[in-house]
Amino acid sequence: MPAAVNSVIKNSIADELEITAGDEILSIDGNKMSDMIDYNFYCKSEMLTLEIKKKSGGIEEIEIEKDFDEDLGIIFESAVFDRIKPCLNKCIFCFVDQQPAGLRDSLYVKDDDYRLSYLQGTYITLTNFTEKDRERVKRMHLGPFYVSVHTTNPDLRVKMLQNPNAGKALENLKWFRKNKIPFHAQIVLCPGLNDGKELERTLDDLAKLKNTVLSTAIVPVGVTQFRKEDLQRVDKKCAEETIDIASRYKRVCCSDEFFLISGRKIPPAKYYGSFSQLDDGVGAIRLLLEDFKRQKLPKMLKKPLKIVFATSFAAKDAIEFVSKKLNKIKNLESAVYPVKSDYWGKDITVAGLITSGDLIRTVKAIDADFVIIPSVMLRPYSEDFLDGKNLDYVKKHTKKDFFVIKNTYSLKELADYLKKFE
Repeated sequence: MPAAVNSVIKNSIADELEITAGDEILSIDGNKMSDMIDYNFYCKSEMLTLEIKKKSGGIEEIEIEKDFDEDLGIIFESAVFDRIKPCLNKCIFCFVDQQPAGLRDSLYVKDDDYRLSYLQGTYITLTNFTEKDRERVKRMHLGPFYVSVHTTNPDLRVKMLQNPNAGKALENLKWFRKNKIPFHAQIVLCPGLNDGKELERTLDDLAKLKNTVLSTAIVPVGVTQFRKEDLQRVDKKCAEETIDIASRYKRVCCSDEFFLISGRKIPPAKYYGSFSQLDDGVGAIRLLLEDFKRQKLPKMLKKPLKIVFATSFAAKDAIEFVSKKLNKIKNLESAVYPVKSDYWGKDITVAGLITSGDLIRTVKAIDADFVIIPSVMLRPYSEDFLDGKNLDYVKKHTKKDFFVIKNTYSLKELADYLKKFE
């Protein structure tokens, strides 16, 4: 895969040099690049020579003079320019393996690439972490990484990941500690396997690595109606036990789902530290509520306005709190409609897995001036849903206007929008 240009930032160096989408960066100062790590490293200079293959097919060399840390303004199609390291595991809880046919092709790709973990925060298992990878990480002192630990019991990890290399997890994490490479840990909790005493063993082992472990997130296994393996779901008793175990350790947090399942209140902001694993649903609700408290809302609108939040069941209580506050604004009527996941099954309750079909079914008959949805329902940098349909398709079939909140953890966009109706 070449270093293909997706777009360039307006008024950037790349824009001034007329680098465009479809061009390929072949080398910097004669150095070939395998990923954005190489690109960022070679760009840290005041004088550069770019070798570019233009979309038309011609090859050009361009000399650039810039500030040492100045960015060229190139956005690439991928953070990895060579082959992405594939996942070699067959995890019994793998979400990719329990998806039906017919979704976007990208949803069936399983990567396990330490470079994407460093650059984009994706989770890796380290089962394909080679000596060559170690040398590069150590030499460039890369990090932090996001590691799917799940368990430090070698035999149990081999069983859960169905990979003989999976038993080396603790060995790799101790190497991180020795070489001062920080990481965030993830534990997908599967009742009857890595919960209870096994969870305590894992957290004890991670605690021995001290501040090399920046945070540990515990998330419940996701079970859809397409799953073939017979896995237990996290119930109220398991959720309560897990929360209690996690509370005995530093920098260990349970995802929001554990608190919703257990019926316990979402913890205060200090519980989540720096909110470092939001994409795992750890602290997302609390961050949203804290952000909402800071927003200045209008007291009255010029004319009546009806808005509807189409949200996940996981976020239902938090959004209802927001909706009640908004209803205090004169001439504003707000309501919350959680979207039931008929597509995936009743146990899937997160916004990121809501399909266009389930959204249409939920809001089609609702009376509203516009429907509010979070951008996490859509593929990044697009308006496409998981099932391949786009937002225009949903608008056509619901005859509704939609307001997409780009920052899932903030309601500032909505607050600013409502001010237009003052």
